Amino acid sequence: MKVQLGGDCEGELYLPAGKTPAGAVVILHERYGLVQHTLDLAQRLAHDGYVALAPNLFSRWQGDPERLRQGTARVTLPDDEVAAVIDRAIDAVKTRAGRVALMGVCQSGRYPIVVGSRRRDLAACIVFYGASQQRDWEASELQPKSMGEMLRRLHAPALFVFGERDHTISLDNVRRVRDALEDARRSYRMKVFADMPHGFLNETMPGRYRPQEAAQAWELLRAFLAEVFSGAWPGERVRWEFEGASGADYDFTRNVRLE
Repeated sequence: MKVQLGGDCEGELYLPAGKTPAGAVVILHERYGLVQHTLDLAQRLAHDGYVALAPNLFSRWQGDPERLRQGTARVTLPDDEVAAVIDRAIDAVKTRAGRVALMGVCQSGRYPIVVGSRRRDLAACIVFYGASQQRDWEASELQPKSMGEMLRRLHAPALFVFGERDHTISLDNVRRVRDALEDARRSYRMKVFADMPHGFLNETMPGRYRPQEAAQAWELLRAFLAEVFSGAWPGERVRWEFEGASGADYDFTRNVRLE
């Protein structure tokens, strides 16, 4: 169902059928806007027993939505503006399920870190192949805090999922995130899927989608959510879990964009 989040912002809300929700997940869309892929993921989360809300981060953007869906237009908004929409979404679902996880994908992968570095009430931060590019790492007028600074301020445990063949995120980028988390003694689970391109979860993009590994990544997400909502990641303990596989001849320059 469509919900109004205030400030001319809206989102799509999905509820678990006939179940007491195990928690809530605010799931953020990719650079293409609030398209079917994100809605499909929100529906899957509801099927798994969670309240799922997908806010439209670009509700106030006045550009051409068709160009956005096609990937020929790109929206880059100030962190504070996007975080304000996400804050409204989190507060909305908290009334339906006490604890909330925040999940970002690709371009929106940055925002669980932005918001998680400011709020203490998140159960988890989840990032699928995002929050690691050089542009995320550097501070700017639109992004006033560096990724390294924000990672150090996280309070909730974080799950990161990457692909070895991602054309936007190198293994050096992945290690930089891991090192920042460990230097700051922040809890995380991180996995690099061998041979996987950027966006391998997205079944609406046949060139990228990898059904077997997408299913494995979803099970990884489900297990992590079940653990954090059941209290298996207590704040008084620091937990580091890294799993990765890559070729001995790995060369980031050979990674290519797939559609």
